[in-house]
This record gives sequence, structure tokens and C-alpha cells, in this order.
Amino acid sequence: MPNMSLKKNEMPSQEPQVRSRNFEEVALGYTEEQAIDEARRCLNCKNKPCVGGCPVNIMIPEFIAKMAEGDFEGAYQVIAKSSALPAVCGRVCPQESQCEKYCVRGIKGEPVGIGRLERFAADWHNEHVSEAPIRPGSNGHKIAVIGSGPSGLTCAGDLARLGYEVTVFEALHTPGGVLVYGIPEFRLPKAIVQKEIEGLKAMGVRIETNMVIGRSLSIDELFGEGFEAVFIGSGAGLPRFMNIPGENLKGVYSANEFLTRVNLMKAYLPGSDTPIQRGKRVAVVGGGNVAMDAARCAKRLGAEEVYIVYRRSEAELPARAEEVEHAKEEGIVFRLLNNPKEILGDGTGSVRGMECLEMELGEPDASGRRRPVEKAGSEFVLDVDCVIMAIGTSPNPLIKSTTEGLETQSWGGIIVNEETGLTSRPGVYAGGDAVTGAATVILAMGAGKAAAKAIHRQLSGEEA
Repeated sequence: MPNMSLKKNEMPSQEPQVRSRNFEEVALGYTEEQAIDEARRCLNCKNKPCVGGCPVNIMIPEFIAKMAEGDFEGAYQVIAKSSALPAVCGRVCPQESQCEKYCVRGIKGEPVGIGRLERFAADWHNEHVSEAPIRPGSNGHKIAVIGSGPSGLTCAGDLARLGYEVTVFEALHTPGGVLVYGIPEFRLPKAIVQKEIEGLKAMGVRIETNMVIGRSLSIDELFGEGFEAVFIGSGAGLPRFMNIPGENLKGVYSANEFLTRVNLMKAYLPGSDTPIQRGKRVAVVGGGNVAMDAARCAKRLGAEEVYIVYRRSEAELPARAEEVEHAKEEGIVFRLLNNPKEILGDGTGSVRGMECLEMELGEPDASGRRRPVEKAGSEFVLDVDCVIMAIGTSPNPLIKSTTEGLETQSWGGIIVNEETGLTSRPGVYAGGDAVTGAATVILAMGAGKAAAKAIHRQLSGEEA
């Protein structure tokens, strides 16, 4: 029987007062009964609007129909035709602004919990199926992929399925890109990322770590070693700062550094020797998902007070509504319509506070959001001993500076053909944050998928 409830099945999760002191996953996942019940809310629409909202075009009604029948492995196999990282996407994709945004059930109620069902199918497969993916026969073509984040892993996986010999070059000592250094354990357990990567290795994808392209090897040298095409999926890991006084004080972090120390270098584990300041009163500047991640990590590291300092109102917060809600539940304090003016030192080189200004919203700016305007005479000091800057990132200029003929935007993003990912350099493709600046995991995956299709067409003359 169809389920005509106007509401989604609730996602079981840890209680806020418990989870805010541990790094275990917040959302616990559906039971089999909940997954089937939620799947039965799907109307299996003829025109499938949800599929058009998915950057990798997962056949959503088809996999949900399998779920409704209790065929969880069948559901996973439908998803796996389009997505190389379903357990990841089910957890971190902003479904509310993509597939679920177009769900017909959302017109008079809540949309079907597509992301929750994708997560369930992937987790069920990982728990119950141990057979490694079948490795295709080689077609003799070699492809290099720079970066092992979501864009690079997707491109590598799609090409490996077509028989290409793919080598992924990762600058860090652990593959996974932003999935391992940026997203906290309580949102995305690293064992899940490792499981997805092991599946790609089983299909023949080689991953070389500690390889900084532009230093260890250049793109020209990759072609010299016999690679016939190169995909750049190196992300946007260069942090931005506000260039205000005091940003060089001890206790001031970029969100990239802070989250890398916590997530990749495991600073949260007892006995970890990773250097990190466990501030008692922490200010996180910014309003995106990265700011929420940094604030919630600081809380879990023992901070008594954690503030989100954002210069616009709550209506303009770019973070997912779910992440904002979770942060509030965990006791994060939102200082909205506030903007830092200076980080104050204590005379010994450490942070003793942050001077801020109150703001008010004026006319819309180029982004369409109302421009924040300073209130004269509204200065005040926020009592903090640690400040984390989460105001955005840009691509590292290393690849651009070591590669001739690679055109980029003024802010550093690589210029590509939007449909194929082809750059101004023949045989070189790019996608993900290296092109768009910091965006979502699923958009990066979509770019990797499009580039893989274009590379296959270039080298074989066939459609993928």
C-alpha cells in the first residue's frame, strides 16, 4: 500500500547533549521497516522531476521502487549505475536543494527522503555484500587523475568501468580529498569513505599518495609517461582570510587547517599528538557548511562557548538548514548581523578577544543578497581565545603556474567547457572546486562524470 503521509519518516539520531561531546555519527540511519515505509511515499511519477534535480542523474524512482519491495541490493545496484559514492552522497548531499526540491510530494507536504533512502541502500550493501566489484579488461588507454576528492574519484571510477588504466595522484598521505580532511567524522565516518575507495581499487584504479602535481610531477611529465588524458580534480584548498589586524595571532586558524588537524590528523582522539588549540571560547567567522563543521568540532573538543559570527541574517545563511538546526541543538550561539573588525592580542601573541561591528542589511548586491552595512558606533568585543576563519577557499595556483596554456579565471578557477570539462589545454580536463570554487560534493561528482564521458569520447569515438 502507498504511504500518503505528508511527513517523512524521522531520521533516528543521537541526542544533542550526548553527541555534542563525541565524534560518532549524529544520524543513525533508517531501520529496514522505516526505509520501506518511506519508499512507499514515492508516487513513481511518469516525468521523474527528481532525476532532473540530481547532478549525476540517478534513476531515483527506480531505486526507490526496489526499496519499497524490500529489494535493498537491487536498489543499490540502480544507484551504483550512476554514482560511485552512494554512501557518501546519502549523507552529505544537499538533497533539499536538488532532487528533493523537485519531488511532487513536496508540493503539499514534505518530499520523499531520497537522501536517507540512498544512504540506507548503500549501508545495507556495504554490510551484507562482500564481493569485490568485477575488474573490467583493459582497453590499453592510460588516464591520469589529479586529486582524490569526489570529482577525481568519480572520474576515475567511470573510466575504470570502461576499461581505462587510471592512476590517481593525491597530494596528501591519505586519499579522499575533502571527504577525509574537511567533513567531520560525525557527519561522514571515514571508514565509509575508505570502503568506497577500496571498491575503486578493486576495479583497477591505482592511487599514488604524497604526489603534488606541479612539484613531484608536472602535467607535461604525465603526458611524457604515456598518459593520454589528464583530469584535474584538485579542489579548492587555499583558504581565504579577511586581512584584518590580528589574523597572525596564535589561536587563529583557517577552517581548512582546523578541520584537517581534527579530521585527517585525528586531533580529537585521546592521546593524539596532533597540535591543536582547544579553545574555551571560540568564534567561527562565516555561515556556510564549513563554518558549521568547524563550530561543531570546536564544541566536541571541549569549548564552553562557540559562536558563529556572520555578517548577514539567518535568511542569508548559505549552510544547509539541517546543519544549522543541528548546530543550534548542540548549543552553538549564532551572532548574526555581526562582522569582525580586529582580532585582539593579549600581549604574548595569543588571542584575547575579537572586536566586532553590528551590521544591518541594505540593498541587494551582485549575488542578489542584501548587502550588509556597518552600524556606526556599534563596536563591541567578543570574549574569545580562538578564532576560526571559514569565509571560503580558492584553488591552489600551483598547477596553473606550472602548466603552460591553462587558462584560469581572475580568482584562480580553471576555465573549462561546461559540458565536457575540457580546458584550454588539449587533452586536459578539469572539474569540481578547481573550476567552480568551493561547492558541493555532488556537483563535483557530476563534473567528474561529465569529464569521464568526454575523455572516453575523445579516445574511443564512442558514447560512454
